[in-house]
Amino acid sequence: MIKLTGMNGKDFLLNADHIEKVEEVPETLITLTNGRKYIVLQSTEELVDEVIKYKNKIFNIKI
Repeated sequence: MIKLTGMNGKDFLLNADHIEKVEEVPETLITLTNGRKYIVLQSTEELVDEVIKYKNKIFNIKI
């Protein structure tokens, strides 16, 4: 899950595994695999950084 800020200024968590597409229109528009869309205050670059951090947490398992 990644933490994002909606256009109303409230934070919410989004399952990054369900992101299908990200557009800058000029806001950042996220389309999920189920067709639902979210507009967030973060830039596309910030969103990509958050997804990378999230994936690193999952796959950086130490045994």
